[in-house]
Amino acid sequence: LQNVRIDPSSISFSMWKDIPVPFYLSVYFFEVLNPKEVLQGAKPVLNQRGPYVYREFRYKTNITFHDNDTVSFLEYRKLFFQPDLSNGSEEEYIVVPNILMMGAAVMMEKLPNFVKLLLSGALAGLKQEAFMNRTVGEIMWGYEDPLVDTINMLVPGLIPFKGKFGLFIELNNSNSGLFTVNTGMKNISRVHIVDSWNGLKKVSYWRSSECNMINGTAGEMWPPFMSPTSLEFYSPDACRSMTLVYEQSGKFEGVPTYRFVAPKTLFANGTDYPPNEGFCPCMQSGIQNVSTCRQNAPMFISHPHFYNADPALVNAVEGLHPSKDQHALFLDVHPVTGIPMNCSIRLQLNLYIKQVSGIIQTGKIKPVVLPLLWFAESGSIEGSVLKQFYTNLVLIPSLLDYLQYIFLGLSVPLIISAAVLM
Repeated sequence: LQNVRIDPSSISFSMWKDIPVPFYLSVYFFEVLNPKEVLQGAKPVLNQRGPYVYREFRYKTNITFHDNDTVSFLEYRKLFFQPDLSNGSEEEYIVVPNILMMGAAVMMEKLPNFVKLLLSGALAGLKQEAFMNRTVGEIMWGYEDPLVDTINMLVPGLIPFKGKFGLFIELNNSNSGLFTVNTGMKNISRVHIVDSWNGLKKVSYWRSSECNMINGTAGEMWPPFMSPTSLEFYSPDACRSMTLVYEQSGKFEGVPTYRFVAPKTLFANGTDYPPNEGFCPCMQSGIQNVSTCRQNAPMFISHPHFYNADPALVNAVEGLHPSKDQHALFLDVHPVTGIPMNCSIRLQLNLYIKQVSGIIQTGKIKPVVLPLLWFAESGSIEGSVLKQFYTNLVLIPSLLDYLQYIFLGLSVPLIISAAVLM
């Protein structure tokens, strides 16, 4: 118990402070093969590109212990491209939706026609089209776009940034917010449980108190002596708490584990799963509307290739092949310590696109939730850390258990002899 608390004297503290597990971020893009036809109302045809793999380093700063048995910290991520592990380079060009333009068009759909006409004229002057051909590096880490300044001028406050635009621009060399978690010093069953995030006990993105709750841990470790039921963690990227359910027991490199996976209800809509009504307005089951925590941009998250989603989403485009082995997320956790041994968190980012009256650049695009990319954050304990883990938590306990029976066997004759002599 002492060694799984968040305490500088515990064995697990250094692992918690500077995670020794090599994490990798693998990104897969969906290239649109028929952009001109989509503008005329055709079904999008997609081709998966990648993976583009990044080595991910995580470390904590601003670690501050409090009198109420909690500790606050900021965790930073640094990403480095790995050409030898990737299927392609960051300089490769990919045709994808003009995310900024198409997102702004849908966001402005209910504004007066003259505002949309102004935007349409500005788009024409800037030679902006519904689809763009940019490099992987530009899409991920940002590119200069005069459209940013134009939108800020026409509709101030519509988008909350200036300068470069990129899907992962805020991920590298950044933190995921100030977490305050329980240390477990007095109550080990509360160790790693989130007390607050950015000073909040709950968020305000959603329409129900249940959906706004910050439950579970920060997603790194869990309290010891886990039961084969479920685990929870708060994800700032998804703006919500997630609950995974027990699937099966197994072993990772000889270490016993519980595997936890996403239930089919994780991204279900409010009709199919009423507790999720607070995440609505909803569309089909299998996608979650995250517009309320993404500056009202028409963004949705899901499992990759719409795995576990309504078949209508898969059928609305061509080129998707959902598979449990490739697209389901999982966590393999050592149940005694609550430390993950092996994991792969896989999520997909989608953009809702459609024809918007008054903005000619949207053509005759039929309403569709279009996959942009999916990514997997994967990591597993290995090397000297795995050896230490196996020795302390498997080998030594097994040896002690074995010796217990030897001593018991040796003691039986002594007990019998003592009884005879009496």
